[in-house]
Amino acid sequence: MHTVIPHTHDAPAAAPVRSGAVAVVVGTGRSGTAAARLLHHLGASVRIVEKDESRVSAEFASLAARLGFDCRYGSHSAEQFAGADILVPSPGVPVASLLPYLDASRPPEIMAEIDLAARCVTSPVLAVTGTSGKTTTVSLCAAMLRAAGKRVFLGGNIGTPLSEYVLDVAAGEAPADVLVLEVSSFQLQTCTTLRPEVAVLINISANHLDYHADMQEYLDAKFRLFALQGPDDLAVLQSGMEELADRYALAARREFFDAVRRFPRTALLGSHNMANIEAAWLACRAFGVTQSQAAQAVEEFAPLEHRLEKVDEVAGVLFVNDSKSTTVDSMKAALESFDRPVLLLCGGKWKGGDLVSLIPVVRRHAKAVGLFGASREIFEHAWADVVPMSWDHDLQTAFRRMTAMAQPGDVVLMSPATSSYDLYSNYKERGEDFKRNVAAWKAERDD
Repeated sequence: MHTVIPHTHDAPAAAPVRSGAVAVVVGTGRSGTAAARLLHHLGASVRIVEKDESRVSAEFASLAARLGFDCRYGSHSAEQFAGADILVPSPGVPVASLLPYLDASRPPEIMAEIDLAARCVTSPVLAVTGTSGKTTTVSLCAAMLRAAGKRVFLGGNIGTPLSEYVLDVAAGEAPADVLVLEVSSFQLQTCTTLRPEVAVLINISANHLDYHADMQEYLDAKFRLFALQGPDDLAVLQSGMEELADRYALAARREFFDAVRRFPRTALLGSHNMANIEAAWLACRAFGVTQSQAAQAVEEFAPLEHRLEKVDEVAGVLFVNDSKSTTVDSMKAALESFDRPVLLLCGGKWKGGDLVSLIPVVRRHAKAVGLFGASREIFEHAWADVVPMSWDHDLQTAFRRMTAMAQPGDVVLMSPATSSYDLYSNYKERGEDFKRNVAAWKAERDD
């Protein structure tokens, strides 16, 4: 028997920002912009710090001028952070890199944008973190809650900063019944007040070791999601994390999930997505969602772009875009999603992980591996004696090499297990490039 989560956020615990406080926001991306706007709304004196002035959009420059932000550009210096009461770092900037510039005798309170905004909300929070599958899982949660007739805000790391929601509600928009938030380790590292009524950790493996000092720091960041939960709250974790839950002394009720096929009518591929669905169901059940409502949501749920996205099937060859795969574990899940031979495209900026552990999976599923971009030596060192491998400077050449080998019944799968920053601005750009190559190859066959 499960317990329905009560609405416990009747009011914010305290004013999130003292009027007139000096708030330094690092970065002018969407998260930084939203934080700056919210801080201004709350009465803070906002200072913007941005290393590269060319990154500042005309829209942001106009906003900064209108609201009177103090903008300071160029390499970081102690002067940029002098007198700061609050520091909101960009999610992509390691906090450790900023510490040398702060006044040790009067350090600012460091808070993630999502933590700042969470201090201003009254709706209950369902928050999801994990190494891979976060976006699919929060999207499933939102779909299940909406199927139950609830008004939902879906945001955080997934795209819309929580600060934008806070500002919209302040402007008169109706508040959500549930706030569904995707939260990254970058954000969690500087969260000190976020307390979700339901917190979900879907999986954890080596990742972002180019950002975090080590795996322990990464683990510590992930488990901050549960740090402020109490016995009336719910923690949903993957089976096998019982010892970790004890080590971090989780105070919330605990539920553990496996990759069961509770909802068989779904377009989502792979056992990892069955786990994502089960995690979402356990989380949403706590808000009163019924199994039939969840089943309806799962059946209607379309796979998200760049996440095991079926692009096309041409002459019996299936093309699948899994550009969002930036970890070894997500590549493993992708390979295991198919019972037909796979021509695997991978490579890019390495973030860490154990490729040797994938040898049995590669032997079982991969017909050949086409590397492109960076990290060639890492993949070749692990798999050179396991599977036929090739390497090319760019995706297009590697794609052509794999399609030349493809036969009816094969899958050409791009699941890079790396970040995209060697050749692309982001994983979406990489995925779109893959899809352009598929379309070009299909058009040539049709001529």
